[in-house]
Amino acid sequence: MADVIKALEAKQNEKIPAVKAGDNVSVHVKIKEGDRERIQEFKGTVIRMRKGGNDQSITVRRMASNGIGVERTFLLRSPRVDKVVVERHSQVRRAQLYFMRGRTGKSARLKQKFD
Repeated sequence: MADVIKALEAKQNEKIPAVKAGDNVSVHVKIKEGDRERIQEFKGTVIRMRKGGNDQSITVRRMASNGIGVERTFLLRSPRVDKVVVERHSQVRRAQLYFMRGRTGKSARLKQKFD
């Protein structure tokens, strides 16, 4: 039975490093517009990390214009995700950072973690 499950799993993208909640990341996503394809960058903070083999995903939150928060969920094993770049690690004590949804300005900053 384990062989059948392994055969159905998508291969892991080697351009995606280990990501944790609180990291500032830049996700490069392939966007198809008509017959052309381009790469769009989505920069923000990882507020949720779901592990689950084939279904593992991250939710990234960024502040758009006029202080409007935008969240987007990315499947890490999707062929649409080109690469993920970790720009900064933050020190957090939670696995899901849903409290960030209610914060703007200086209170929305996270303490940087130095390795």
